[in-house]
Amino acid sequence: MALLLKERDVEQLLTMPLAIDLVERVHKEYSAGNAIDVPRERTRLPKAALHILQGAVPSAGVFGYKAYTSSREGIRFIVYAFNADRGSLDAIVEANFLGMIRTGAAGGVAAKHLARPDAKVAGVIGAGWQARGQIEALAAVRRLDRVKVFSRKAEKLAAFCASMRERLGIDVVPAASAEDAVRASDIVVTITTSATPVFDGEWIEPGTHVNAAGSNSLLRQEIDEATVRKCSPIVVDSRPTAIKEAGDLLPALEKGRLHAGQLAELGEVMNGTRAGRTAPEQVSLFESQGMAIQDLIIASELAKMARAKGLGTEVDVGA
Repeated sequence: MALLLKERDVEQLLTMPLAIDLVERVHKEYSAGNAIDVPRERTRLPKAALHILQGAVPSAGVFGYKAYTSSREGIRFIVYAFNADRGSLDAIVEANFLGMIRTGAAGGVAAKHLARPDAKVAGVIGAGWQARGQIEALAAVRRLDRVKVFSRKAEKLAAFCASMRERLGIDVVPAASAEDAVRASDIVVTITTSATPVFDGEWIEPGTHVNAAGSNSLLRQEIDEATVRKCSPIVVDSRPTAIKEAGDLLPALEKGRLHAGQLAELGEVMNGTRAGRTAPEQVSLFESQGMAIQDLIIASELAKMARAKGLGTEVDVGA
């Protein structure tokens, strides 16, 4: 029997602290060679696309994949988690909320290990669904005094900031412009679907940490080459995935101004095999592409929690 978890079940179980702990753990395991992740594959049709991420986390006894479709109607996410010993289907998890939280958690883990310990001001470009997870994760790893958010849709931006203020109890305010969001921010987050850079790298000040979380395709680019040139270290979730589809890094890689060997993995920084921030004035960058192992370790844990609490529905499939 496989456990089916609907969005309402996931929302009852999954918290940001739990997601941060699990994402941190799985990145350490991946960069130590103890987890497997396969870069995303895409099947495109004229009106829709299918995206699949797969991997395995032996310590959690799980392997499987996340499949999601994108079209004009929206995006639909489902994680399929299989028992790593028996090969049977253990859980089917609707993963819109899960994906938002785990993407935020990855940014939170990166900020925990790369941002200055005294970081208090964050600038966020993007005010959509995913921006919620980014801000919530930053607030979980740093004592933020203020978050400045910029989006071109003023009415939506005001409502988003009001909602986040109420949710987190910190000062979340609309920024007047992208420049306003970036300047004087200790942490800068981009979480958009933009095909062109959303800010000028000249606005980035010494000591800033940048989480670039929206460019998970060669068709997207949120940060410019000026920003990339300023950054050291440049950290990615997975080198194979970053080389394949990090639209932010591709221009520098193609021109030979950046080499794959310069990219440190987040897990390597945590394990101490690659350097992270070594001086307060450094500008650090985390490129978040998303990995199946993040989804799988969370889905596996949620299935255990749900069974203990009597949540979800057992379905006779994949036994």
